[in-house]
Amino acid sequence: MSVTVRFAPSPTGHIHIGNVRPALFNYLFAKKQGGNFVLRYDDTDVQRSKEEYAVGIAEDLKWLGINPDRVEKQSERFALYDAAATKLKDAGLLYACYETPEELERRRNRARALGRPPVYDRAGLKLTDEQIAEYEAEGRKPHWRFKLPNHVEGDPFSFNRTEVHWDDVIRGRQTVDLASLSDPVLVRADGTYLYTLPSIVDDADMGITHVIRGEDHIANTGVQIAIFQALGAQVPEFGHHNLLTTASGEGLSKRSGALSIRSLREEGYEPMAVCSLAVLTGTSHAVEPAKSMEALAEMLDFSGISKSAAKFDPEDVGHLTAKLVHDMSFADVADRLKAEDVEGDEAFWSAVKENCSTVSDAKQWWELVVGSVTPEIAEEDKEFIAQAKDLLPQEPWSEETWGEWTKAVKGETGRKGKGLFMPLRKAITGLAHGPDLKNMLPLIGREKTLDRLS
Repeated sequence: MSVTVRFAPSPTGHIHIGNVRPALFNYLFAKKQGGNFVLRYDDTDVQRSKEEYAVGIAEDLKWLGINPDRVEKQSERFALYDAAATKLKDAGLLYACYETPEELERRRNRARALGRPPVYDRAGLKLTDEQIAEYEAEGRKPHWRFKLPNHVEGDPFSFNRTEVHWDDVIRGRQTVDLASLSDPVLVRADGTYLYTLPSIVDDADMGITHVIRGEDHIANTGVQIAIFQALGAQVPEFGHHNLLTTASGEGLSKRSGALSIRSLREEGYEPMAVCSLAVLTGTSHAVEPAKSMEALAEMLDFSGISKSAAKFDPEDVGHLTAKLVHDMSFADVADRLKAEDVEGDEAFWSAVKENCSTVSDAKQWWELVVGSVTPEIAEEDKEFIAQAKDLLPQEPWSEETWGEWTKAVKGETGRKGKGLFMPLRKAITGLAHGPDLKNMLPLIGREKTLDRLS
């Protein structure tokens, strides 16, 4: 069976770098194995899910270079979930509970006070028909819990240590004791499904072979394996990677907009810089910019992923972006420069790219070439600039013109080093820094240079 993985974001906000890490791990793993990647929107929460967010997620993934082989929406698959819930109810594995959130919290607090784990005691299984009728008369609606196989057969109240094992493709052998967990709620009192059941049903129906996700799901895995087995479904392989945090160690949140892909894109960062940092941070591989998804897939090694949280510093995205930009050919950026109204050719790009942190930075240098500049000429340099202007060579100009001109100016004025070059740079560009003038001068041309030296 070919590898099939999935990424299942909730379209309730913009995805951030923390969401993209598992998306990339899944996508790169599938492509390296010649498999398939499914984008599956977890939009069962119809109140919070919005189409605009689904569209935004698709745009962000496309910008990153993630192209799904299949796209699904859970909101269109409720019939499958209903059938699975009915199957579990008929098997006596999904049972009704009527406690309110406040009542459940009081029970948990009482268990803690007595030194017991706050595990649900399966009180719902003890309800008589009369008690259920009373709750219904009060207007209570039941939520539905899955009965974990963590007890003596025939006696659901005799909890036994029940270990679930799996060979995690990232973390190695893992064990979860089901007796330490409460029976999970699969269906809310309002009839809506929590994440668990739809996810399992879809994984089984779509032939998902590997579930690769954050380490915060490790405890859930034992429960989910039990549900897969109760439904008679093939259990996929699981892999749990470390989580990304902000540079200060805080968790990432869609609601705060922290490091959203949209914001990183708007900052002009390169998608492969974002992908490289999201994938390689917190691994044994050096964090360096990959030029393509194929190259990044070759760098991905699950055995080298740390078990500690990985801090993501957005400044590092800038550093990696700059490295990529400096290595780009004119062919790589020609269309993007046109979109920025930059009409410079290969000579222009070669002249300025080392001074660009992003491709869009080229626009400021293009404006310096073709636009107006406010020369910066100090009072004590006015005579020097006038002498230099008189020595300005005739066109045509080449990369040698700057050296020839400054050599002549040095001979005439006796200036050298910074005292020679800086006043000329400030007069011609209005700046104390920038691309090498031996490359820029031919682009600016003699007429504009004369005008700026005036």
